[in-house]
Amino acid sequence: MRVLLVDDEDEMVTALAERLSLRGIEADWVSSGEDAIARVTDKKYDIVVLDVKMPGMSGLETMEQVQKLQPETKVIFLTGHGSVSDFNLCIEAGASFYLMKPTNIDVLVEKMDEALKEN
Repeated sequence: MRVLLVDDEDEMVTALAERLSLRGIEADWVSSGEDAIARVTDKKYDIVVLDVKMPGMSGLETMEQVQKLQPETKVIFLTGHGSVSDFNLCIEAGASFYLMKPTNIDVLVEKMDEALKEN
């Protein structure tokens, strides 16, 4: 499984990438939506894990661009600023899951597996 993590909290995203790598998951990370689009343009990902609120391009805007470039790539939101309205927007826009930080790494991996089984 190849995953791209997108979050402006560098310490959190690097730690998450390391923990996923220990589980045999290839995890790249970037700290902005703009950088995510550049990565997705150059490399195929099975899943993109996005923060909702980031400086510059938001998670929703990033997801829209990812879906245009790689329609088969699944998107999971992982946010520390969750709300019912954000949840509804993200799921309606096509996200597989919307999770709150901090999330147990096993729960995240389970949701990634579930997302890949979606049609």
